[in-house]
Amino acid sequence: MSTGATTTTSSTLVTRGRPSSTTVGLLVALVAAASFGFSGPFVKPLLESGWSPVAAVTVRALIGGVVLAPVALIALRGHLGPVWRARWRVLGMAVIGVAGTQVFYFAAVVRIPVGTAILIEYLAPLLLVGVAWVTTRRVPQVVVLVGSAIAFAGLLLVVAPSGGGSLDLAGLALAGAAMVCCAAYFVIAARPSGDLPPVALAASGLLVGAALLGLLGLTGLVPFTTSAADVPLFDAIVPWWVPMLVIGVIATSVAYATSITASSMLGSRLASFVGLLEVAAAALYAWLLLGEALTPPQLLGDAAIVVGIGFVRAERTREAEVVADAVAETPLVAAVAEAPAGDTGAEASVGDTVPRGSVADPTRAS
Repeated sequence: MSTGATTTTSSTLVTRGRPSSTTVGLLVALVAAASFGFSGPFVKPLLESGWSPVAAVTVRALIGGVVLAPVALIALRGHLGPVWRARWRVLGMAVIGVAGTQVFYFAAVVRIPVGTAILIEYLAPLLLVGVAWVTTRRVPQVVVLVGSAIAFAGLLLVVAPSGGGSLDLAGLALAGAAMVCCAAYFVIAARPSGDLPPVALAASGLLVGAALLGLLGLTGLVPFTTSAADVPLFDAIVPWWVPMLVIGVIATSVAYATSITASSMLGSRLASFVGLLEVAAAALYAWLLLGEALTPPQLLGDAAIVVGIGFVRAERTREAEVVADAVAETPLVAAVAEAPAGDTGAEASVGDTVPRGSVADPTRAS
């Protein structure tokens, strides 16, 4: 076996395999975080005009699901069988990812400061690291622990939770429930999709979630009020449906579709850490669109979150190289590596033998 040939093949696999897919996944995740961040500045005038949080979330999910439905049908080629076969996953996405996370969060902010609620909810990535540590009984790599600490410090700087007020245990418990739902959302989104396209999971989850939230509102267990009054938006008075459409299309349909797609490419752990950028994006939009202050500590926190994500991503790159080296040592790949350079048919067989997503398998259930 030629050492040079093996190195070349391993390098080719890493270049053509998962690292490039991870890069694409990171870009998609960035789009998701930026899209989710739009919700804050646009939902604020609706809530101030009389909309209850659950009602706003219900309409938001309904619009997002309706917008994605035609795209999902095209992806499914008109066959709803994959949706039915994945019905429990769809239900989990609806109950946990769409309804649970937001209902628990809004219930928490009634009792505790918004910054504290956000901070607790976005501890979800650390929860995933801890769960993996306990279930596998393996200490996470140093890069993951360092990245977790840096990202948490950055989140703390961006959110800057208030220390005033009494400690409300019920509010903290509700925020903790939102954190668990947020972590579970990334796990559900990152599961192998089978024949269910990510956009179909997003569309079906949003539609079922909207239905469940609507039923919850009808029970009277939670406030469910709407308002048809015009709302102030960027120094203008606009109909209520203008900010709601922005929320439904950008901060819901685009956000959920890209987030689920990114999670399936990156795995739950890395996707959840990139999701922290949603908080940074929301602060940036509040500064640009609402004129709210963006302080130097918040900017430092944004940078720290990015650095933390870089550390966590380093674990995936290292694992990808290890797997690629192992694949390069197999007899088939070694034979291809030593084949004449002009044997294009042999090179094609390598791409067919090593699936594009196979290098991610070690961390897919992270």
